[in-house]
Amino acid sequence: MLDFSVTFVFTLINIFVLFVILRLILFKPVTRFMEKRARAIAADLEHAESEKAQAKSLLQNYEARVKNVRAEAEAIIRDAREEARKQADKIVADGRAEARGMLENARRQVEAEHSAALAAFQSEAAALVVMAAGRLLQRELTAEDSLRQAELLLQGIGKN
Repeated sequence: MLDFSVTFVFTLINIFVLFVILRLILFKPVTRFMEKRARAIAADLEHAESEKAQAKSLLQNYEARVKNVRAEAEAIIRDAREEARKQADKIVADGRAEARGMLENARRQVEAEHSAALAAFQSEAAALVVMAAGRLLQRELTAEDSLRQAELLLQGIGKN
């Protein structure tokens, strides 16, 4: 039985020595590595959270800028439409004024042509009257001759 006890004690001592050796060689470096890795992961997570917060801030900033740009674009479009409407109204008003001017010029021209035609008609009528009077004075008139001369005079005026 002693043999069993000594072997058992040696085995226990071997296990204890092996435990100390493994603890110095293997467990401490592995534990340090695991702690270092855990710290690195924690730092990466904190960095990721700060990046996420920064990205969220940038997104809000971007959305605010997009909203401002849209508002500015709508204002520019609204101003452009208003300006286009004003220009269209001005063009229409200018066109109407020009048309009124052209119509007034045409009226003046028609009146001038009418006056010229009336003056020409009056001068021709006066010439016909003088000519008719000259013919009538050359001969003695009867009532029949007066009627015939008046008809001729009227026919002469109608032809011209």
